[in-house]
Amino acid sequence: MPDDEKFIMLRNYDLWCNLEDREYDELNVAHQFIEAKKGDYIYFDSHHLNKLYFLKGGYIKIGFIDDEGNEIIKEIIKEGEIFGQFALERNNLNGEFAKAYKGNVSLCAFSIEDFEKLLKKKPELAIKYSKQVGEKLRRAEFRLLNMLNKDVRARLVAFYYHLAIMDGYNGSATSYSIDNFLTHDDIAKLIGSARQTVTTLINQLEGEGLVKISRKKIEIPDVKKLQQLVMVT
Repeated sequence: MPDDEKFIMLRNYDLWCNLEDREYDELNVAHQFIEAKKGDYIYFDSHHLNKLYFLKGGYIKIGFIDDEGNEIIKEIIKEGEIFGQFALERNNLNGEFAKAYKGNVSLCAFSIEDFEKLLKKKPELAIKYSKQVGEKLRRAEFRLLNMLNKDVRARLVAFYYHLAIMDGYNGSATSYSIDNFLTHDDIAKLIGSARQTVTTLINQLEGEGLVKISRKKIEIPDVKKLQQLVMVT
């Protein structure tokens, strides 16, 4: 794909929509568009990574390998999100990996230094970026509090509710549908449980009419009912 078409694709996203051509040049994005196949690592156990990545298509699994060799998932990144050194400092990703998940992915990369220079010139970009970082931190805090204070069923209910919120649910509709990009094993790792337990609890939630799950969709018939359960557990 020609560079100008790639830039047009980037401009479809809110974070980049107001950048001028020269500012794209300053980020050096033209030479750092990446296409990766399912299962490819974008980085692995990176100790001195100085890059940020913006995901234009597909899903990225972020995690690490524990001392027993088990894969621990921290989060799954969707189209339109940033990952990598999002705190804009080196040496804080020891042990972390980023891996193309579910299918092929399309992304672009840029260095921390180039991005910091642009943030200083574009305060509106800095505000948008700080909001994305804040959302990532809130998600991490939510997961931690859930695992510390809730049983597995309550964590699963909260997970589905917040999945709808992160996907864009604004409270105006009774029901909401989300693309199903998660396996039961993914969910188990994200909420700190075992796959068999999560499968049993998902079947229970479906039996109670709280969720309806197919290979392609996660449907929540009554989001407010799910919210009420989150608030009381």
